[in-house]
Amino acid sequence: MAGSTAGGQQGERTAFATHLRAAIATSGLSLDRIQARLRARGVVVSVTALSYWQSGKRQPERQSSLSAVRTLEEILDVPAGSLLGLLPPPRPRGGAGKRHVGGEPMTFPRETLQPLLDKVGAPDALERQHPLKLVGLHDLCEIAADGGQRAVTARAVFQAGADGQDRWLLVYTQDDPAAGAPELHAVRNCRVGRAETDEAHGLIVAELIFDQPIDRGETHLIEYTLTNGGPPYPECRNTYYREFRRPVREYLLEVRFALGTAPERCWQYARNGAGGTGTRRPLKLDGGDGVHAVALDFGPGVFGIDWD
Repeated sequence: MAGSTAGGQQGERTAFATHLRAAIATSGLSLDRIQARLRARGVVVSVTALSYWQSGKRQPERQSSLSAVRTLEEILDVPAGSLLGLLPPPRPRGGAGKRHVGGEPMTFPRETLQPLLDKVGAPDALERQHPLKLVGLHDLCEIAADGGQRAVTARAVFQAGADGQDRWLLVYTQDDPAAGAPELHAVRNCRVGRAETDEAHGLIVAELIFDQPIDRGETHLIEYTLTNGGPPYPECRNTYYREFRRPVREYLLEVRFALGTAPERCWQYARNGAGGTGTRRPLKLDGGDGVHAVALDFGPGVFGIDWD
């Protein structure tokens, strides 16, 4: 079922790209000139995005991008709706997007996750209460000029609830499974142990082994990165979030945009528990084309940032 759906979407996306490319060729306009005409009408779209749209590497999904396509139809002198009508419905955002679990596996489909857990020697990870407590976490998500996710750097602090704790289990999936799993690199105070990937789902399960074991009450700081190849970089649906199965004392999330590509609006959002009510509030960009949000004594639940 999923295969046929994906195939249908790819066909529609190709039709959009083909017709857009033909319309651009007929107009005789370069992408730079099209971008300038869009900007003159108050519509901001990068040349890179226009290139990806006409090549089929990406499709417009955000509301602002769909509005840009309407303006493109006017600039390229094609019938209204002739390009928009070739696009499939936008995919859902937020909870259906990226899943990066803080501490332990949470909402991944068991039939997909369990084989990977078995291979890394953690077959009971979905049931047992882990003796390591995540007390602090800092994520830095870097967004490339094309709007895709270039990398995530994470610094995590753990406290041991039992002696001899020497590893943490990382579970991560891409928002864009077609891009495959990212490359995992240990940066500080740890190394990558057994690691398994499911390329079809962009899913990675890996051990991060501490430089030295810690005993009850002791803490340990590790740092690691998840890096994607590109461009184009994997789509992230304009959102990044973590799911927490257990409470975390402090979670700091930063999103940094490529120079000159920061969006106009950003929000933080949170949802407590599996079916809990959600909250949402606007955020202000800083002077370095970035934005951040902090959650204190948060979880279980989902906490993230999204943007237009």
